[in-house]
Amino acid sequence: MSITLWGRLNSANVQKAVWALEELELPYEHVPLGGAWGGLDTPEYRAMNPNGLVPTLRDGDLTLWESHAIVRYLGAEYGSGLLFPMEARDRAAVDQWTDWTATTFQPAWIALFWNLVRTPPVKQDPAAIGRALAATSRCFEILESRLSAVSYLGGASFSYADIVAGAALYRWSTMDIERPVLPAVAAWHERLDGRRAFRKAINVPYDELRGR
Repeated sequence: MSITLWGRLNSANVQKAVWALEELELPYEHVPLGGAWGGLDTPEYRAMNPNGLVPTLRDGDLTLWESHAIVRYLGAEYGSGLLFPMEARDRAAVDQWTDWTATTFQPAWIALFWNLVRTPPVKQDPAAIGRALAATSRCFEILESRLSAVSYLGGASFSYADIVAGAALYRWSTMDIERPVLPAVAAWHERLDGRRAFRKAINVPYDELRGR
C-alpha cells in the first residue's frame, strides 16, 4: 500500500480526506498543492485530476478525485464496519447525509465562508452574507433535528457522513457571525473534537485565506 494525497491542508475538501486517513491510521504522503503552493495547472497534475482542483488521492494504481468519493473509498477499502457500514440499510442513511452535504449543506456554508472570509472587507456584500448565513443556519437546524435523535448522522455510530459534514464545524464555530443556539449540534461537535483525527485535520487556522 502506497497512498499519496495532493492538496493544501487549509482546504475543507482536503481536510475531509486527511480526517479519513488519520481516522483509519493509514500511512500516507502529503503533497502540498494549490493556493500558495500552486501547481494545479501543470500537465502532470491535470493528467491525474482534469478539474485542476484538490484533493487528489493515489492508492497504488488507483487515482481518485472528489473528496466524498475519496472518503467513501477509504472507508470501504480500509474501514468496513468502522467508517463504512456493512449493511445496506445502515449505509443508506450514511449516504443520504453525505449526499445532502454535497448538494445542500456545503454550498450554503462555503458561500458564507467565501463572502465573509475570502472576500476583502471593502468588497463584501452584506446582503449576500445575510442570505448565505440564513441558508447555512437552515442547514444547521436540519442537523439539529437529526442529532437530537441520534449521536451521529448515520445513527448510533460514527461514519463517513460525520466526516464530510463535520468538516464545516471549525469554520462555522470561529467565523464572526451570530449563530443560532443548537445544543445537539454543539454536543456532536464536542464528540467529534474528542477525536484526534478531527483535531488534526479540521482545526486548521484559515488566516491566510482571508481576503485582503
